[in-house]
Amino acid sequence: MPADAGVHVPPGGGILMSGYLFGGILLSRYAAYRTPRWPQFRTQYVRRRSQLLREQAQGGTLEGATRRWYLRVRTRLLAQRYGALSEQSSCRAHSSSALRASRTTLDRMEDFEEDPRVARGHRRSLSRGSHAGVPRGAPDERPPGVVPTPLAEASRAMAGDTTLSENYAFAGVYHVFDQHTDSAVPKVQFAHDDRHLLACCSLDGTISVCRLAPGPPAVLQVLRGHGGGVADFAWSLSNDVLVSASLDGTLRLWAPADGRCIRRVPDPDGAALLCCAFQPLNNNLTVVGSARHMVRVVNISTGKAARGGAGRLPGRVLALCFDAPGRVLWAGDDRGSVSSFLCDPATGRLTKASRVVVQAGGSITSLSARAWASREAPDPSLLVNACPDRLLLFRVVEEEGSGAPGLRLRRSFPTRHREQPLRSCFCPLMSFRQGACVVTGSEDACVHFFDVGRAARATVNTLQGHGGAVLAVAFNCDESLLASSDATGTVIVWRRQHA
Repeated sequence: MPADAGVHVPPGGGILMSGYLFGGILLSRYAAYRTPRWPQFRTQYVRRRSQLLREQAQGGTLEGATRRWYLRVRTRLLAQRYGALSEQSSCRAHSSSALRASRTTLDRMEDFEEDPRVARGHRRSLSRGSHAGVPRGAPDERPPGVVPTPLAEASRAMAGDTTLSENYAFAGVYHVFDQHTDSAVPKVQFAHDDRHLLACCSLDGTISVCRLAPGPPAVLQVLRGHGGGVADFAWSLSNDVLVSASLDGTLRLWAPADGRCIRRVPDPDGAALLCCAFQPLNNNLTVVGSARHMVRVVNISTGKAARGGAGRLPGRVLALCFDAPGRVLWAGDDRGSVSSFLCDPATGRLTKASRVVVQAGGSITSLSARAWASREAPDPSLLVNACPDRLLLFRVVEEEGSGAPGLRLRRSFPTRHREQPLRSCFCPLMSFRQGACVVTGSEDACVHFFDVGRAARATVNTLQGHGGAVLAVAFNCDESLLASSDATGTVIVWRRQHA
């Protein structure tokens, strides 16, 4: 029960529970205290609260004056218990567009109080004493939306005394899988919200499902049936289904528990399939990209293409990903361009939105979308592996006039990337430290960690141990384990040093 659960509600209020949902935005700062030894529970708690906040915001049942009163009382009680919050807060206008919807309530947890005296869309600081050395009335020099993490005592208390480099010191090897020896493993991925269930696909035409604990690590199932190499796969949200895309021109649906192939869907053009992704809001729909430049939405229950669910790219489709709300589909090709489609999660219909040439004459081999990159960069972000030799972090913006999603380069990191289909990923948990990490494979046989907040000397950690180009990387849900796969068929599971 929250420390302020007994706060008296004035007559006519009756909104303690509703206020609790809105107050959860404040409480998200203190979520680390709730389950300090079980961070996966903290993650589930924040996600569930974020869902309740969105539902409450849609209902709009809480009056502004009562809401502000409740939040002021809650802020004071939380500050008494955990220390004062000296972070900048802001007031942002609500938008119903698909792009702005990707900034969920969790992403906007600094935006918890509105003042009717301030024009909509304008910001005012709610922090007291957070601008050390800045005269009262002086303009704020920070870019809009930047959180002053170095001045946030509460955030520092949650993070502890470890630095970002120490937090991502994956030095120990937990286990090595070598069942795909001599065949490249282009992707490895942990199951959703599961610390120890791992899958990897191989160009030998199989997919391995592995369990890391309890007991000694072991291969549970080897999924066989494809007549060519498996280029990509994806877990369903409930982890009861796997979908795979193969160079043999088929999409297959699997039951990972017993290894059965549930359905086989051939490409209508007979083209090699290079990538796939589940629709996050409707796992009955899967998107697949082909070597004949096509993006298609497939209903996995019927095996048929969704009506209106097709689009064409300038080149072979090498990478696919959805944004967090599942409304925008990003697709990368071997002509160096990233295209976006608006996707109807109910029907699978695709509407072409935009196209950006990211690396002229190169290839886009991996895309990862995130609703925020770090506390200093709370906007939607897209992480892109671009051949040759670049890992790019973009800020997703709404283009003026058209309203289509666009990209603005935020950071560029050097990598060794000339031939292989390298993949990268964001670190899954939100950090209360200044900065945040992204991780990528590299053709120098290393795994590289980069701090997205640093303009120079961005390397946080480098893992060495592979005997070939590192093709893919993946975290488990609580960041205690990191898996990486290479072109020789080896999968290494790294243990965090302090796990």
